[in-house]
Amino acid sequence: MQTATSNKAPAPDIAAQITHAMRMMGVAPIPRNYELYYEAYLGSNTQLSKDLAALGSRATQEELDAIGAQYFSHIHHPHGIERAHNTLAAKLTELVNLLKDEQYALENYNKVLDEAYSNMTSKSAASADILRHAIGILTEATVDTMNQGKERVQTVVQKSFEMEVIRQELDEYKRIANTDSLTRLANRRAFDDALAAVYNSEHRRNFTGLLVADIDHFKKVNDTFGHPVGDKILATVGSVIRANLRRDAFVARTGGEEFAVILHDITQEECLQAADRIRTVLAGTPFKNSKTGVNYGPITLSVGVCMATEADDPVDLYNKADVALYSAKNAGRNRTVLFEEGMRKDSGRNWLIYRR
Repeated sequence: MQTATSNKAPAPDIAAQITHAMRMMGVAPIPRNYELYYEAYLGSNTQLSKDLAALGSRATQEELDAIGAQYFSHIHHPHGIERAHNTLAAKLTELVNLLKDEQYALENYNKVLDEAYSNMTSKSAASADILRHAIGILTEATVDTMNQGKERVQTVVQKSFEMEVIRQELDEYKRIANTDSLTRLANRRAFDDALAAVYNSEHRRNFTGLLVADIDHFKKVNDTFGHPVGDKILATVGSVIRANLRRDAFVARTGGEEFAVILHDITQEECLQAADRIRTVLAGTPFKNSKTGVNYGPITLSVGVCMATEADDPVDLYNKADVALYSAKNAGRNRTVLFEEGMRKDSGRNWLIYRR
């Protein structure tokens, strides 16, 4: 990989590549279709990629929706988020109308006060009659206004509660959309957002490290024992990584057998220690079938580490950590390598499965 210079080629536009691929295959560029091809692009679900490929170059929307319902039933409902947004908008409209009614009531009450004041200052009636009439008007208007106010307060409280429930529903949609369904870790989409946020703050950039880890010889595991076993191993690896890091560590499955960790407020030495701790614990974790006694292990990780200060931007940071990862692979696997200028990526790995 070339070191960062002012002539560095721009990072590939992932969204443009996916959209181009969809257009070439005659797929409608709507959000739920993009969701499918985005996941296929990441390679995090091999079977999904195969099912999409099996549809050929002219898949119908019904076929795509069937695949979406199969793999993303929890987030691929075409009306779920739209329904929640529409409901929230309706509740807000009701609340605004309620506040308008309150304003109208207060305006009417002010008119009553003005009328009472005019009567009290009038010289055309006896003082006792004026006061009696004015007090009657004010008493009735005040009681009505207070009662209406209490009702509206109760209604506002109820509407606020209903909107909070809807907000929580939308938050849940977002959480699920950013979660890898197999490992329950963050997915690539959430990782991209978290990595970009590193460069929003100078302090965060100065004290953040990125770990990119890949399971060694995982293809052999899948070929030997099958994908169901491979999926269980992926889930276990994710649990081991999560359990051996600080609670504030951001852990994601970024595709296939690859994981990434973003560590904040940390030194380079502490990043390397964290990576080695994960590797050591995983290497000592048994991977056996409790019923048949078949041993699937050992399962090991290769890890690349790069500090945010060594990169120009999120893409550069990920690429450099990835270079370090493949240096670890080339050096024999089951080891941690820190990125250093001058490293080259000779593995030939290419994430760009859709090409123009």
